[in-house]
Amino acid sequence: MGWATERIFLPLIKFNLPEVVDYHLPAEGGFHNFCFVSIKKRFPGHAYKVAYALLGLGLMSLEKHIVVFDDWINVHDIGEVLWAWGNNVDPVRDVQILKGPIDVLDHATNEVGFGGKMVVDATTKWKEEGYTREWPEVIRMDEEVKRKIDDLWGRLGIE
Repeated sequence: MGWATERIFLPLIKFNLPEVVDYHLPAEGGFHNFCFVSIKKRFPGHAYKVAYALLGLGLMSLEKHIVVFDDWINVHDIGEVLWAWGNNVDPVRDVQILKGPIDVLDHATNEVGFGGKMVVDATTKWKEEGYTREWPEVIRMDEEVKRKIDDLWGRLGIE
């Protein structure tokens, strides 16, 4: 049901936020605790603009954690999500904590229906965003090499 809702509302989200490539509300978060969204980043602070706009869209206001990624991250692949989150985020610089409406079924909050939220910018950082170091190039493995390695693992009995 959550996945269907996600797919049904994607075109509506893109209508309001055309920079959104995709989004995912993982079942592990009850479809309202985590929102992973990928965007075509065009300006400094763009990730925050998208996250705050999502929090203003109907039931998206109940999301507890919104994490924004670059457009090439597959937000349905938890491996890619965790890789980008771990490699692109400095918690002091890239995490914003705020308060707002929360699902009444969320028992982590002190008050029913109101509590903390976290917005995370997990995109590649730009100099215009205050990033002063050289951002490393992402190394991607060739698809043919991936297939060969996967086949080798299987023949070695490694799952």
